[in-house]
Amino acid sequence: MKHISELSTELSALYEGLKNGTIEVKVAAEMNNTAGKIIHAQRVQLEYADLRKEQPDIAFMRTKAKSKTKVQA
Repeated sequence: MKHISELSTELSALYEGLKNGTIEVKVAAEMNNTAGKIIHAQRVQLEYADLRKEQPDIAFMRTKAKSKTKVQA
């Protein structure tokens, strides 16, 4: 997973899997926990950049179209 949009798609699929019974609750809980940690890490980067009055350039937050350029994150 390289972009936040992919995380959103994965979480939607996870929800559908829980809803239709193809994913075990325990597995879904662990996947959801991991997704929460990924989101939190991105939030910390954004808050840090805000405190420093910087414009962050985080590869995970960019759209796929922009990801062709080499950028530090």
